[in-house]
Amino acid sequence: MNAPLRNAEAAALAAYADEAWDQRIVPALTDYIAVPAKSPMFDADWAEHGLIDRVVRDAAAWVEGRKVAGLKLEVLRMAGRTPLIFFEIPATAAGSRDTVLLYGHLDKQPEFNGWRKDLGPWTSKYENGLLYGRGGADDGYAVYAAITAIEALDAQGIARPRCVGVIEASEESGSPDLPAYLEALRPRLGNVSLVVCLDSGAGNYDQLWLTSSLRGMVSGVLKVEILTEGVHSGDASGLVPSSFRILRQVLDRLEDSRTGHLLPEGFHCEIPAARTAQARATAAILGDEVWKRFPWACGADGGLALPTTTDPVQALLNRTWRPTLSVTGVEGFPEMASAGNVLRPFTAFKLSLRLPPLVDGHQASLKLKTLLEDNAPYNAKVTFHPDGRAGALGATGWNAPELSPWLESALNAASHTHFGAPLGYIGQGGTIPLMNMLAQGFPQAQMMVCGVLGPKSNAHGPNEFLHVPYGKKLTAAVAQVIAACPG
Repeated sequence: MNAPLRNAEAAALAAYADEAWDQRIVPALTDYIAVPAKSPMFDADWAEHGLIDRVVRDAAAWVEGRKVAGLKLEVLRMAGRTPLIFFEIPATAAGSRDTVLLYGHLDKQPEFNGWRKDLGPWTSKYENGLLYGRGGADDGYAVYAAITAIEALDAQGIARPRCVGVIEASEESGSPDLPAYLEALRPRLGNVSLVVCLDSGAGNYDQLWLTSSLRGMVSGVLKVEILTEGVHSGDASGLVPSSFRILRQVLDRLEDSRTGHLLPEGFHCEIPAARTAQARATAAILGDEVWKRFPWACGADGGLALPTTTDPVQALLNRTWRPTLSVTGVEGFPEMASAGNVLRPFTAFKLSLRLPPLVDGHQASLKLKTLLEDNAPYNAKVTFHPDGRAGALGATGWNAPELSPWLESALNAASHTHFGAPLGYIGQGGTIPLMNMLAQGFPQAQMMVCGVLGPKSNAHGPNEFLHVPYGKKLTAAVAQVIAACPG
C-alpha cells in the first residue's frame, strides 16, 4: 500500500475539489440539467431527437478541455445503441501495472410531476448548496467529479495508477447497451484492480458511505384484456368481469396485498450474516431517519403515514435485501374528467419488481412471466412483457466482495480526513447493472461504490437535487483512495 497522504496533501485535494466544483462542475451541470436526455426506455426516438448525443458531446468536450496529461478520449458508437464515452489516462506511479475504472452515466429518468412551483426537471436552480434539476445527482456529475479527482492528484504531484472511464447512456433503461461495449473494450481496460462507481447513495451527508449491495430488478408491462372495446357499464357490469379485478387477482399470486410480502420463495434469498450486522451498525447511526427521510403524506389528524416497519434494522433490510413490487405506471384508464360510465376493455400496469442481490434477474423474469400469464381468470387475455433484450431480461443485483485491508483502511482514512467521521456501510435498493457485469468480468477487483444521493435528494422523483458540499468532499475522498491503490 502506498504511504498515507500528508495533511497538507489531503487539504490540497479538498481545496482543488472545492474550486473545481464552484468554477467548473456546477456550471457544466447547470447546462446538463437543461437537456431532457431521457433514457431510451422513456424516449423511443432518442436517436432522432439527439439529446443523448448532445450531453455526451458536451461531457466529452469538457473532459478534453481539461488538458489532463496523456488523456485519450473516444466516443464509441455501435449501430442501434446509445453512445459511450471511454477515456484513459496513463499512470503517474512508477512501475504501476493496475488500472482504476471510473463509472458514471449521462441518460436520465423522465420528468415526473409534483415539482415545487419555482423548480422544474429541466431548469436548474442552485440554492443553499443544493443544485436542483433532473439528472445532476443521478448521474451527470460523475464524469466531471472523476476527472476532477484525477486532476487534483496530478496537480499535487501525488502518484496514482492508470485510470480509465466508462460513461454510458442507457443505465436508466437497465444498461442494455453496456455489455456489448464492455466486451469490445475488454482488451483496452487493462488489469482492473479498483472500480469506482459514482452512481450510488449516502445514508447522510456527514460521512463517506460505501455501498455494500444493490438490488436487481425485473420491470415490464402486465396487461389484462377482456373486451375489444369499451361498453356501457350499466349494460355489462355484473356479467363482463372487470379487467382491473382480474389484474388484481393475478397480482395476488405474486404479492400479499396486506403486507407487501412477495409470495414465491424463488424471489427471496438468505441475507448474509455480515450484511445483517452492517445493517445494525448503520441503524445505530441513522436511527429513525432511515424511514423519516421520506416525504410522508399527513393524515387528517396531522400524524404521519407509517412505513411497513419503524424498526431501523428491518427498514434497511426491507429496502435492500427483500423483494418488493411497485406499480410505476398505468394504461387503460381515462383522465378523471373524461371518465364516463364505461366498462374499460383492458387494464395495463407497469411493474417494477426489486430483487434481492443474490437472485438472478433473467431467471426471475421468466418465472414472473409464467406466474402471471398461466391459467388466467375468466380465460382473459393476460400478458406480461418484461423489459430487456432477448437472453438478458431483468437485471441481477450485486453483493460487494470482501474489502481488501488496503481499501478498507483507505476508505476510513478518506472519510475521517474529508468528513471528520468514520466510513459508513449501506445497502442500496436501486440497481446498477454494471456492477454485476464487472464482478463477473473482473472477479479480483475491489469496488468503491458511492454517490451523492443522500436524504431527500429524490432521484427519479420531483425536486431532485445534488448536495454540492457532499459532492466536493466525495471528490476529494475518491482522489485520496485512488492514490492509496497498491498497484
